[in-house]
Amino acid sequence: MFEGPQIINERTPDAQVDSQFPDRWSPRAFSSEPLSEATIKSLLEAARWAPSSSNEQPWTYVYATTDEQRARFVPILDKFNQIWAQHAPMLAFVMTRRMMTKSGKPNRHAQFDAGSSWLSLALEARKLGLYAHAMAGFDVDMAHEVLNAPRDVYEIMAAIAIGKYGDANQLDDYNRKREKPSARKPVAEFAFEGPLPDPAP
Repeated sequence: MFEGPQIINERTPDAQVDSQFPDRWSPRAFSSEPLSEATIKSLLEAARWAPSSSNEQPWTYVYATTDEQRARFVPILDKFNQIWAQHAPMLAFVMTRRMMTKSGKPNRHAQFDAGSSWLSLALEARKLGLYAHAMAGFDVDMAHEVLNAPRDVYEIMAAIAIGKYGDANQLDDYNRKREKPSARKPVAEFAFEGPLPDPAP
């Protein structure tokens, strides 16, 4: 199921669900093998078709694939993420427009919609034999400057590393030990029929 002999997927769904969901996870071992232009187009096409409130499609992606472009993007990441993400052949940032284009009012659903778009991209990545790892750890001020994204227009939500799975043995000890699909809470902890239960005393 997973590229590379180091990976053992121990995720076990509690109900019938398509394998694409437990199959998607966020590794840190990336191969530096470049992505084809057709592959990049497919990833962004998947992101394009995500649902959005009032069809605003508030997401914007800025990405880097050349050595020169990636050299500008990597320093935006936290040092901890730079260690492994620098090897990914594609680095991207997903951001949202703060205001509705049709009404000029704040779009309080923009982050929700951008999340839908990101997941579409991540699932398409797996269909193509790739992995996509979204990161919250980056310098927001530097990102706005380097990406030429005015703060009053855009909110930068996440950085994303995309590529084929690489050699986990090249990771540092800490990341190599945690290089496996993580578990998830059971449904009973986050889904409730009817109103929420009373909070625990």
